[in-house]
Amino acid sequence: MQKPKDVNTRGTAVRPSVQIMGTSASATSQAAPFSPTHQADHQGNGMAEHRRLLQSVNIRNSKTKSIITNKVAPVVITNNCREEFQIHDKIQSANYLRGRISDLLPEHYLVLGEFFMVQDVYNRADVLNTTKSHGAPNFRKVKGNYPLFGMGQPSLSGFKQVLQRLQIDGFEEVIFICVREEPVVFFRSSGDFIPYTPRRKENLHENLHDLDRELSTEQIELSIRKELCDFAKLSENMFSVYNDIEHFKDEPQHVHILSEEDIHVTEEVYKRPLFSHPSHRYYRLPLPMEGAPLEETFDAFVNILRETPNLSVTRDGSSPPPALLFSCQVGVGRTNLGLILGALVFHHLQGASKSPRQKIQGEHKLDFQVIQLLISCLPKGQQVLDEVDDAIAICSEMHNIKDAVYESKLKLEGIGEDYQIQGSSTKGYFLQRTLQSLERYVYLLVFNAYLHDQYSQAFSQSFSQWMCMNAWIYRLLSSMDSSELSAPANLLTNGIRVLVSSEFLSTDLLSTAKEMKVANFRRVSKMALYGMAQPNSEALAVVMSYLTDTRRGHSTVLWLNLQEELVLEANGQMFTPREPGCLEQPIPVCVQHPQQLQEMELALKQDILSCEKWLEVITEQDKQMRMFKSCHTIQELFVHQKSIHPGLSYQRIPLSDCCAPAEQVFDRLLEAMKSSLAEDPGCAFIFNCHDGKDRTTAAMVIGTLTLWHINGFPDCEDDEIVSVPDAKYTKGEFEAVMQVVRFLPDGHRMKREVDVALDVVSETMTPMHYHLREIIISTYRQIKMAKSEADAQWLRLRSLQYLERYIYLILFNSYLHLEKKDSWRRPFSQWMYQVAARSGIYAILNHLGFSEFENPDESPMSRLRFRWLPHTVQSIPMRGELI
Repeated sequence: MQKPKDVNTRGTAVRPSVQIMGTSASATSQAAPFSPTHQADHQGNGMAEHRRLLQSVNIRNSKTKSIITNKVAPVVITNNCREEFQIHDKIQSANYLRGRISDLLPEHYLVLGEFFMVQDVYNRADVLNTTKSHGAPNFRKVKGNYPLFGMGQPSLSGFKQVLQRLQIDGFEEVIFICVREEPVVFFRSSGDFIPYTPRRKENLHENLHDLDRELSTEQIELSIRKELCDFAKLSENMFSVYNDIEHFKDEPQHVHILSEEDIHVTEEVYKRPLFSHPSHRYYRLPLPMEGAPLEETFDAFVNILRETPNLSVTRDGSSPPPALLFSCQVGVGRTNLGLILGALVFHHLQGASKSPRQKIQGEHKLDFQVIQLLISCLPKGQQVLDEVDDAIAICSEMHNIKDAVYESKLKLEGIGEDYQIQGSSTKGYFLQRTLQSLERYVYLLVFNAYLHDQYSQAFSQSFSQWMCMNAWIYRLLSSMDSSELSAPANLLTNGIRVLVSSEFLSTDLLSTAKEMKVANFRRVSKMALYGMAQPNSEALAVVMSYLTDTRRGHSTVLWLNLQEELVLEANGQMFTPREPGCLEQPIPVCVQHPQQLQEMELALKQDILSCEKWLEVITEQDKQMRMFKSCHTIQELFVHQKSIHPGLSYQRIPLSDCCAPAEQVFDRLLEAMKSSLAEDPGCAFIFNCHDGKDRTTAAMVIGTLTLWHINGFPDCEDDEIVSVPDAKYTKGEFEAVMQVVRFLPDGHRMKREVDVALDVVSETMTPMHYHLREIIISTYRQIKMAKSEADAQWLRLRSLQYLERYIYLILFNSYLHLEKKDSWRRPFSQWMYQVAARSGIYAILNHLGFSEFENPDESPMSRLRFRWLPHTVQSIPMRGELI
């Protein structure tokens, strides 16, 4: 995700410094500084003072009797001699920035320090040619009987014309929803007010978005209006705007600004006409240009429904439903999204159709894996999908969301050899566009599922709350990009990717490679539980001989491989494919079943052996060219060892690096251990990832807790008094953690047992200086020392992932206690969704952060929606296809 641009940091330096003096009687009184725009009271006090000041400057329009000047400022005495005040008319122009679009155009003041004011809607945007006839560009009604209307941005007169037309058509109640997120201001022109928007010099055709998280769009519009008034005072009541950004003929144009009344903000344009129509209402519901809206945006839409009795299922049938009118800039993308939301609402209001849906001719079917998984998991999933497709169809006159997904995917697949445009990957660009369009469609499915559940209950839960109750949806959406599954096996033999050795990727910090032939081999004290890096066939044989010798005597061994990327043994050495430009960046493969990894590794092996040519490999020493005579998958290595040690069992349970394991990973680990212990209580357990560090340690802690619950807990001593800086955080006593602890039955004990397990496992790896709990605060502290904003964001994400993993371990321990009486027949994933979710656990995880030090909501990574997405330090080129 891109970090939203913050106007605050760029605009503060260019805010005006306006001062208003006292009366003439106080020539020496102190000047009261005008608040910076981003801190101003936008309820009206500061702006009202400024308006009076501007009006007083316009002497021709005031009814003044006389003007008396003194050394401080002019004194204005009104006609009735009852008011006397001074004007301090010196605006600090040095605090404003000036600029020009090109060397051929004049220089003038810039809005918010960097933007040019451009006429909002150009003539060619009105494809339906409705501006003259209806008052707004692209005005239309959806197909069918729903009172749903969409349009582009009208002027003030145009909006009045739209309302008049709806009234003529018999709509007594109209709910108008502006879905624009960018600021818009309206300049007086020939008896009307015409919309203009600020644009960047680099792209005058593109609207601004993600301007400022602290300020609403309405507040930004007020800030812009104040600046425009100041600019006009500095430029003889004129300001430069642009109408023709194609040819710049006769540009810039000049608008007259004598007072704030010459400029309207969006609220004024849309709310003032409503005084003549008391049953009409106006809302601003900012929708994104691309991708799906945030959950709070859906919440705001639901609040509109709650406030509208005639959209309730309990409404009086004698009253017709209101007309819903949506508007964005040209009335296409965002307006279309709003219309679809409205169509889904009216569908639930008027009842579901009993007849099966008929496929529309030429309609594209979206056969993406994520959609199929979603509808298979949702109650009435196919019905949910059909209803969304129907809503899209009736709203498709100007834009079709399904077509947008389909066409973006076609463009993506049409790119053969990837190439760079302005430093960015073309394939990466179209992949992002496709995923954004797909995300929008998927969220419509999810929102319709929410309506199915909550509409009849009068929305007892907000959409955000409902999503936290169904957090499995976030897990599913995180696998939307599954293109690596279809990456061709010949990427290595064609020289696109290279093989990187395990020795290059994993450092043997525990110095065990000499004796055990594998890096970082270790054992949990007094337990048959081991961890290590990825072994080759030689190391596998050594470890199995070690475990089954007369001293240890394990007759059964369960080996759990946690790797989620492809791994092969070639010429006796372990390798994994990597991109040449980012050798240390793993290439995880998002699979629904671990068998898919085995199949991909088998295809990779066959391609390597059949190519019979030298391949580039990266070893611990340097780059080399090698011809491979032998090649084996991991599963083949274990099949061979099982023929020697029949008690050996092997499972692949992919686990993401540094993250909290997904709920189903806990299920698989617990079930694997339970089954093995049922056959042999003395079974030994071995975990490995690529370096034996992060994922291996997390799995070893899960294994330790499981064995303690089955075999009995060791004595857990009271907490030690730790005399180190921030000891409470080293002990994991973060506010988010302690909130979970308060929620859980006997929560302090749950945490203490996890802490003991973490300490026991960490004792096996002291030379690594790695502790799953202590790494949380140590990573967070590094943010202040980050060399770049990107590094800081990465460290923030990592610290949050470590914090979440710690919380999940506590939750898993609580599950083991509470479900032990039923022998854990209910999986952990079901317990989380059925029990923990209802207790508010996912609500905590959806606002996760270090509230001791900062506001968690300032980072999008505090949300499940963004934190659970795959994240990489370096972008990996797309090699497969979206499936």
